[in-house]
Amino acid sequence: MTTDITRSNGNGRMSQIVEHGGILYLSGQVGNPQTSVVEQTLEVLGKVDALLQAAGTDKSRILSATIWLADMTDFQAMNAVWDDWVIDGQEPARACGEAKLAHADMRVEIMIIAAKA
Repeated sequence: MTTDITRSNGNGRMSQIVEHGGILYLSGQVGNPQTSVVEQTLEVLGKVDALLQAAGTDKSRILSATIWLADMTDFQAMNAVWDDWVIDGQEPARACGEAKLAHADMRVEIMIIAAKA
């Protein structure tokens, strides 16, 4: 077992948070598939905030975000939520693309890499 890697909130398949060398890697976060892309994005970002807080940091320390949308026609709606959430002047590097997600009604999944505070 490697002691410089810490895994948290595991479920037997994956960990929600992996820490190595002061860097936090969050698993892809999704929202309730029965809701709109706006509601799913709000839920996902709430989960990101909670995971970062549990790891002792916050969104001001996000280095990178990878966002997958089930349909790029949701790009503007997702961005409106993202833009309200992200801290001005502390925007992370970011990529966004279209992908088939794990459930047909999932609209957005976000994966985060952040520095520990």
